[in-house]
Amino acid sequence: MPQHFNAVVIGTGQGGSPLAVRLGQSGRKTAVIERAAFGGTCVNVGCTPTKSYVASARAAHVARHCAELGVQVSGAISVDLAAVKARKDRIIGQSRDGVEKWLRGAQNVSVFNGHARFTGAHTLAISGPDGTVLEEISADEIFINTGTRAVVPPLEGIGRIRYYTNSNLLELTELPDHLVIVGGSYIALEFAQIFRRFGSRVTVLVRGERVLTREDADFAESVRKVLAREGVEFRFGVQPSRVEPHPHHPDEVCIGFEQNIPALEASHLLFATGREPNTDDLGLAAAGITTDRHGTIPVDGQLRTNVPGVWAIGDVNGRGAFTHTSYDDFQIVAANLLDGGARSVDTRIMAYAVFVDPPLARVGASEAEVRKAGRPALIATMPMSRVGRARERGETDGFMKVMVDRESRQILGAAIHGIEGDEAIHTFIDIMAAGAPYPTLQYAMHIHPTISELVPTLLDGLKPMQ
Repeated sequence: MPQHFNAVVIGTGQGGSPLAVRLGQSGRKTAVIERAAFGGTCVNVGCTPTKSYVASARAAHVARHCAELGVQVSGAISVDLAAVKARKDRIIGQSRDGVEKWLRGAQNVSVFNGHARFTGAHTLAISGPDGTVLEEISADEIFINTGTRAVVPPLEGIGRIRYYTNSNLLELTELPDHLVIVGGSYIALEFAQIFRRFGSRVTVLVRGERVLTREDADFAESVRKVLAREGVEFRFGVQPSRVEPHPHHPDEVCIGFEQNIPALEASHLLFATGREPNTDDLGLAAAGITTDRHGTIPVDGQLRTNVPGVWAIGDVNGRGAFTHTSYDDFQIVAANLLDGGARSVDTRIMAYAVFVDPPLARVGASEAEVRKAGRPALIATMPMSRVGRARERGETDGFMKVMVDRESRQILGAAIHGIEGDEAIHTFIDIMAAGAPYPTLQYAMHIHPTISELVPTLLDGLKPMQ
């Protein structure tokens, strides 16, 4: 007979790990299953390693420009990628080991290493790397937290070349001579700036006519200008159709296009063309759990799947593809299931940042979305050159924007492309979460000199959206 648990969590990402601990603390006999590295995407191949690279890249960039601040550094600035990677590995190791130790020491929690597959609505088989079933378990409550993986397009010749995704690019110990990146969204631009600042030639291939298509065009152009000024090359309206090994350097790549566009040579090719959910090998059909055409598991506001007693949290449910949305999923489930709450993901105000430098941070609706909705609104913008702290630090790229409802005076959305914008955006996030009208923020006294102190001044400039 399968070993029975009150609850099972599949995956140890940013939602799954704290949920398993809380379930155990509630008195539930809980199992947590992890097939690979503890901590999920964020810790191992996402936020933690890439932001450590962002920090190293920024250090190199600041060192090259320190003379502008009156600081002299003799000699050329170079980057030791092996040392950057070693630092990243130490940070990852500490986080990964911390998550595993936390789970293994948690009350009422049993940890299983292996791959989980449903054999019924509330039964699971846990198998090893060779497919051998190691354990069979059942549970009253099951929480799927299996995350996503990088999409690699099925180009002609793809099986003949060496290519990279966000995961294995972080394993390089020598700098690429020429890194070509396919894609124009968050991951693509972060890696483009990182490796350009490290010293590589970087070319970004964008299928459409601009980067960051989910953002307002003015913010997308603001980000592109910064990266282009630093030497990142952009090619728009192009899409690779085939790839093949370089005839004289087999480890390098020749990228072919349609429409008589000349082939492009690259020492390294990175695909940043989206992500897909890890649901294809979970045996969901055996449980009766439905997925959409992308493989995402649809959920209701309480993150419940179509099968009673089964939830899906994190990237796998398509309700947010960020570490903080995954953690918020955990908080919603815990509040409703364990604390008698009535929280819903349907009322969540989306917020996120693109960690280029300076970062682009956003909360709520974009200007395009507000205009499409046709609601009466006020809008204000302000260049970062107006911000004293930005001028003092010599980093005045970007601007701020905010939209508010003309009648209710509620903030509809805001975005900041500028130094410390990823922190300053929280002034808007908190006011919106509180449901307070914009004058609450407008009349607040902020500390000088900071980036956030110009937010009330930004609100002073609200005008009707034309």
